[in-house]
Amino acid sequence: MNAPVRMYAAISEQNLKFNLIHEKDGGRIGYQKICKLEDEPVPNEEIVKAYQVEEDEFVFLNDEDFEAAAPETYKTITIHDFVPAAEIDPIYFERTYYLGPTEDSAEPVYALLVKAMEQADLVAVATYVFHERENLGCLRVREGVLTLEKMFFADEVRPIDGIAPDRAKVDKRQLEMAMQLIGQYQGTFDPDKYHDEYRERLMGVIEAKRSGEGVKRAVESEAPAAPDLLAALQASLDEVKKPAKKKSPAKPAAKAGAGGGRATATRGRRAG
Repeated sequence: MNAPVRMYAAISEQNLKFNLIHEKDGGRIGYQKICKLEDEPVPNEEIVKAYQVEEDEFVFLNDEDFEAAAPETYKTITIHDFVPAAEIDPIYFERTYYLGPTEDSAEPVYALLVKAMEQADLVAVATYVFHERENLGCLRVREGVLTLEKMFFADEVRPIDGIAPDRAKVDKRQLEMAMQLIGQYQGTFDPDKYHDEYRERLMGVIEAKRSGEGVKRAVESEAPAAPDLLAALQASLDEVKKPAKKKSPAKPAAKAGAGGGRATATRGRRAG
């Protein structure tokens, strides 16, 4: 089965972007690439990629070297296995892309693959080349559209040796109270429920300064001493059991103009 597709960015990160400016005259701050041996700027045409094999040994690589290592399946997503989605640990997922048919003639095969994967209730493990490197990916169906989850390879995920406590004992009473607390918060996942409060506050500061208003700074309070775990759990349970207060409607987010804007799908390279 061959389904030609185009890759589209599925995520539009809403991080605020800032520029470095010379406060005295408003000029932008630039950067120079300096040779650490000569202490002089180096033009781009004299800069090459190199792989460090020893402390003082580098292997220089040019475009032809990268082309020689590139697989023949460039621009192709190769499916290797179909597996249950629950078998893939989310730690392997890095970034999501949408895949859409390249043209009208590709739509029947695309729709067939989507329908078959939906009925099988499986996801596909695949490999593909993107940005001059081979990637591991997971193809899955989301609302009738194929998505490609860019994944880490197994050797890219760090081991957990020495991280998990091996001598800590769990108190039975504390465990029962912790389970009660978890049960009080149990629900269904609603992504619209969560939002970046820091970004919203920072946008409020930006809009206030843009309008010439004063910026009120929050007064920092001293961190309380660490409470007894049982007392903290009991206090949390008591707080959850209180009747919920009606929240005042949230203020609308500031208009785009300093890093905001509507999320738009970015058209990527063709894969097929």
